[in-house]
Amino acid sequence: MATIIYGKNPVAAAVEAGHVKVLYIAARLKEDRFAKEIASSVSNVKYQSDAQIEQLAKTNNTQGYAAEVEDYASYSLTDLIAAGKGKKFPLLVMLDGIEDPHNLGAILRSADAFGVDGIIVKSRGEAPLNATVAKVSTGAIEFVKIAEVTNLNQAIDTLKKAGYWIVSTDGYSTVDYGDIDYKCPICVVIGSEGFGISKLVLKNSDFVVRIPMYGHVNSLNASNAAAILLAGIDYKRRH
Repeated sequence: MATIIYGKNPVAAAVEAGHVKVLYIAARLKEDRFAKEIASSVSNVKYQSDAQIEQLAKTNNTQGYAAEVEDYASYSLTDLIAAGKGKKFPLLVMLDGIEDPHNLGAILRSADAFGVDGIIVKSRGEAPLNATVAKVSTGAIEFVKIAEVTNLNQAIDTLKKAGYWIVSTDGYSTVDYGDIDYKCPICVVIGSEGFGISKLVLKNSDFVVRIPMYGHVNSLNASNAAAILLAGIDYKRRH
């Protein structure tokens, strides 16, 4: 099957990754330098009206670009572990019940920015990889490996055997995320927007940490929490 994605950056990233089957560009952009550049890398390019592209993408937020891409590649947990081999400090992210595609897209963007080796999701109950995720990720969906697993706790057991330490987030923890030594293989677990991380995953974690908050709001959006943790891990590993 194929997926329709839209937006200048997501489409450009898909072209760069060699993932585009058909590229759609607004006719008004035919002589645009950027449009010419990405069109030169795709064999099947169609110039259409903005209305046609918006109808195809089912949104008026296309910026004049859409593309038909193959369904996104599926990786195994073994693939993600292999991706981290040879790195000084491998880093994975595990998602426990992220159902909002906007959150997933934003997490992918942060994962790409901070060099995450891959993301682990459940095969059921997670946001699907779709056009909204691609748009919010600004193209990071093309470059971050995602592995689907049937059971997060079994995946945790596999990761521990491979030398990973599991760090989960929970607002009730008394451990500041900044107090952990991240200079080792790490898998960070991010919980769902409404229910957080499941009890068994928390029990099987090596560390359960919290992000200290000083304002009136007592929780963070899942993608914001992921960005803060990944930035914190990157900082601590470099200092």
